[in-house]
Amino acid sequence: MTFALLVSLLLGQGYAPQRQGLDPLEAEKEARVMRLGKQLRCAVCQGVSIADSPASMARAQLDKVRELVAENKSDEEIYAYFIERYGEWVLLQPTTGGLNSVLWLGPVALLGVGLIIIVMQSKRRAAASAAAGAPATTPAGPAPTSDDALLAQVRADLEQ
Repeated sequence: MTFALLVSLLLGQGYAPQRQGLDPLEAEKEARVMRLGKQLRCAVCQGVSIADSPASMARAQLDKVRELVAENKSDEEIYAYFIERYGEWVLLQPTTGGLNSVLWLGPVALLGVGLIIIVMQSKRRAAASAAAGAPATTPAGPAPTSDDALLAQVRADLEQ
C-alpha cells in the first residue's frame, strides 16, 4: 500500500497542472490590477468581477490585466483590450455614450414628458371649469345631496 502510494506520487509529479496566476507586482501596480479587475465582468460568473471570481477563467483574465499593467498600458488600453475580445458587456459599469445614452437618459426623459402632460391636463381642466363658471377645484365639504333613489337607499342602510 505504501509502495503504491509512493509510486503514484512520483509518477504524478510530472503531470501536475500548471500553476495559475502570475507573481504579484509591486504594491502600487498590484492595487491598480485589483482596481481594474473590479471593473471587468467574469465571463463565467457574469455578475461578479474578475477580481472577486474564483473561476479559473477569471484568474486568467486577471493575469492578463497584470501582464498589461506590467507592460505599462493605460487603463483605457486595458479596457479596450477586453472590450475588443468580449464586447462592451465585459464592463461591469457600461459607458454612457452612444446607444447606451438612450438607455441612461430614457427613463428621465419619460418622467419629464409625463410631468409635462400632467401639468398641461391640469391647466386644461382648470381653464374648462373656469369657462363653465364652476370653481377650478372641488369643495372640500360633504358631497351635495341628490334625489337619486340608489344613493338614498345606501344612506338609509348605513343609518341602520
